[in-house]
Amino acid sequence: MAGSSLPRSCRLAAVTLAVLLTGCATLDPNAAIDPVQRAAQSRLGAELPLVGNAAEQARVSQRVTELLAGPLNADTAVQIALLNNRGLQARLQDLGIADADRVQAARLSNPGFSFGRSTKGDEREIERGLHLNLAQLIALPWVQPMARRQFERVQGDVTLQVLAVAADTRRTFVQAVAAEETLRYMQQVMQAAEASAELARRMAAVGNFNKLSQAREQAFYAEAALNLARAQQVRTASREKLIRLLGLWGTQTAFTLPPRLPDLPPEPADQPDIERSAMAQRLDVQAARSAAEQTAKNLGLTQATRFVNVLELGLMRNSSNEAPTQRGWEIEFQLPIFDSGSARVAKAEAVYRQTLHQAADVAVNARSEVREAYGAYRTAWDIARHHRDEIVPLRQRILDENLLRYNGMLIGVFELLADARVQIASVNAAIEALRDFWLAQAALDQALVGPAGALPSLAPGGPAPTDAKGH
Repeated sequence: MAGSSLPRSCRLAAVTLAVLLTGCATLDPNAAIDPVQRAAQSRLGAELPLVGNAAEQARVSQRVTELLAGPLNADTAVQIALLNNRGLQARLQDLGIADADRVQAARLSNPGFSFGRSTKGDEREIERGLHLNLAQLIALPWVQPMARRQFERVQGDVTLQVLAVAADTRRTFVQAVAAEETLRYMQQVMQAAEASAELARRMAAVGNFNKLSQAREQAFYAEAALNLARAQQVRTASREKLIRLLGLWGTQTAFTLPPRLPDLPPEPADQPDIERSAMAQRLDVQAARSAAEQTAKNLGLTQATRFVNVLELGLMRNSSNEAPTQRGWEIEFQLPIFDSGSARVAKAEAVYRQTLHQAADVAVNARSEVREAYGAYRTAWDIARHHRDEIVPLRQRILDENLLRYNGMLIGVFELLADARVQIASVNAAIEALRDFWLAQAALDQALVGPAGALPSLAPGGPAPTDAKGH
């Protein structure tokens, strides 16, 4: 009987092949998240940790507690969201999954070893075989770049998700602060309405006020109560949305917001080349270009492997106690008689043309979206400035003049209260205009990087890796 081991030359060849093909593909979690962290730092000025164990979670919790100690601002809120949003942390795990897929694609399937023993009378025969998938080996130079580009796409997708969470947090912060401010002014309106309604009731009781005027004051009081209830609901809803984005719970939800929104900038940002900036910065545009490039490479892979569906190399060593040992090799492949691969090539070409049109569509939409966002930003700045410089000062002057007339007994208290209510309403409208400006600013920032979930999917077109049996 022959020995149970393969020839030394076969073992050496197998080991050498395995080292050459898999030595360059290794898992590196830090390298996977590094581009995303750099984007968060450069675009947001914020830290983006990858929480993987209890010690890292404890460090994040301590950092969040420190940031919540004082009143929040927009930048602090964004930093807390990047630290503490569990949905975002779950999304970051896609990087590890994609990195593992990239490494797996760079590795050959394990070689197959077969062992058989048969008897025929006194004759005993032992068969040994080592099988390697040569079809996968031939496709490996194309498959590895495809897997790497797929991994880079996931990195871009996750980066866009991080920036989207930051933009959503900034918008929600603005809405929450504006809601707090609006609620305070609605409370002032309610107090004025209560005083006016009570005064009207007393004057009507002694016959100094007609029923129509009293009904008007009562109607204003009822509307003020309704507006106050709505303001309270908006305040609660916006604060709860901010809590969800920040990933807070328990006592952490008792954070303090600033008393008012930031002031309007002296001048709006002038960006005459905003379309060019969008084309250079938007991640969905970059991903669309990458998808077209990858599909073109997939087409090349399909053409290269159209006639090679299964190509398998086998090393053989058979021994018998009654005959000399047999050694040899064999190659197995499918004959392209019924399927020449033309359908797969045609599909890949159609998919490539599809990705070209999709890339052009993404670029056209990106240009339009950024123009629309910039137009809304400029308009919001003009409106907020008009409220600040024209309407609010004018209403205040009217109130001051009527106060002088009231002190001179030229007008009554109800006329003074009516002007006070209008002045409060103008201030509230100015708050809303300032809120709309900061929301437009956040929308413009988001338009310059691309909307969340906008990265195009990488189109299929290359053949699926075959296993050792070609199935």
